[in-house]
Amino acid sequence: MQNYIAISAIGINRPGLIEPFIRSVRDCGCSVVDSRMTVLGDRFAIMMLLSGTWDAIAKIENLLPRLDEQLEIATVAQRTAPRKHEGSLMPYAVEVIAVDHVGIVHEITHFFSQRDINIEDLYSGTYAAAHTGTPMFSLHMTISVPTDISIATLRGEFIEFCDQLNLDSIMEPVK
Repeated sequence: MQNYIAISAIGINRPGLIEPFIRSVRDCGCSVVDSRMTVLGDRFAIMMLLSGTWDAIAKIENLLPRLDEQLEIATVAQRTAPRKHEGSLMPYAVEVIAVDHVGIVHEITHFFSQRDINIEDLYSGTYAAAHTGTPMFSLHMTISVPTDISIATLRGEFIEFCDQLNLDSIMEPVK
């Protein structure tokens, strides 16, 4: 029987940080089921879902404090279960680009939360616009839309919402 653990780690970004961490996962007998890795400011962050036998999961749990010290990282780990897909859901991708301002992520997530639509994945960033240097914002997320919601209505409400906030957006099915 497979067991699962979700681990997040953060530390100062430097070459070679991730390899010993991933090697330790392998040496404990765990498999990486899912992962996200990114640089945030001067920090490197990783989130991963590992699977393995009960003893492999216990090994990685026991090893984490030593990895924290050796690699100068901070980890958080929680046992979990495999994801269960509930009901009939349609995956949709949402893309937003706008002039950066405080609160954009909250406004967008609030829009979907009010409609009981789950956000499955979200990443955002800022950049300087070409030629003008204007601070810009971009967001990509994947949402799960219940099949009993009218996509045409949802899309219309979302476009109207984005127009009011001066956000360029796209909402389309994930292929």
